[in-house]
Amino acid sequence: MEHDGHGSGMDLPPFTLSRALELGGDPVFLIGCLAALALYGWGVLRLARRGDRWSHGRTVSFALGVVSIAAVTCTGLNDYGMVLFSAHMLQHMVISMVSPILLLLGAPVTLLLRALPTAGRGRRGPREILVRLLHSRYVSVVTSPLFTITLFVASLYGLYFTPLFDFLMGSRVGHLAMMLHFLAVGLVFFWPIMGVDPGPHRPSHLMRMLELFATMPFHAFFGIALMMGSEPMVDTFADPPASLGVDAVADQSGAGGMAWAFSEIPTVVVLVALVIQWYLSEERRARRQDRTADRDGDRELEAYNAYLASLRSRA
Repeated sequence: MEHDGHGSGMDLPPFTLSRALELGGDPVFLIGCLAALALYGWGVLRLARRGDRWSHGRTVSFALGVVSIAAVTCTGLNDYGMVLFSAHMLQHMVISMVSPILLLLGAPVTLLLRALPTAGRGRRGPREILVRLLHSRYVSVVTSPLFTITLFVASLYGLYFTPLFDFLMGSRVGHLAMMLHFLAVGLVFFWPIMGVDPGPHRPSHLMRMLELFATMPFHAFFGIALMMGSEPMVDTFADPPASLGVDAVADQSGAGGMAWAFSEIPTVVVLVALVIQWYLSEERRARRQDRTADRDGDRELEAYNAYLASLRSRA
């Protein structure tokens, strides 16, 4: 597949799964994916050398998250995503709705905090800087529901329904920046909802579910708008190469169907994860209460019974 890197003048063969999975795409993402795996592996090995355990499930989840990013950016799909709306939308949905969930379930920040050495009293090293950042006002703002929901919705309507999308797709740097933006938006949105890493904003499990459902109507309407369009809504994909044998409006409708489907499937996965996290959290809380009761002889219950007895004596 030869192209100019900007999506214009590309003469690609008809889209097939095997062609989409051929190695290629953007080397920047390939380097980033390899670096992420190497850094995570370093953290796991560092913990293992000092006798600490790290969940195999978290390691697998993070690795799958990195692989999912590579699958849509370091393969032929990246080439097709420059000229086909449906291929681009598949990239967008995976990198913003699937990859962040898998990466966050891998708890990379927790691993980094455990792997980095402490700088010592009165000194500030990488670990201390990271802890300070996690509890900063900046991180508190960008993880608040008002910011995350607004950013998530604006990334759909403010990008695709304005000239900004065509401008970004006009250059390799713009396309790369857009893909990184999709990944960042997904991470910021899902982190306070179902991430296991520490952070300043951690609402109740019920509020997390409400945050999750708040974006669903906007996502669904976006997909329906693309599906019902009678003409191309984005100039970049208005005239696909003749070699692909694709109708632009039909391809746009397929892209809308993907956007609609991805608003449902990942939501169900995250909801199940939230319910499991809620159940495990309640179990841990119950065990803590039992241990406290064992230590103090259940003084809290005795005090409550004494209070009830005093009420009866007054009656």
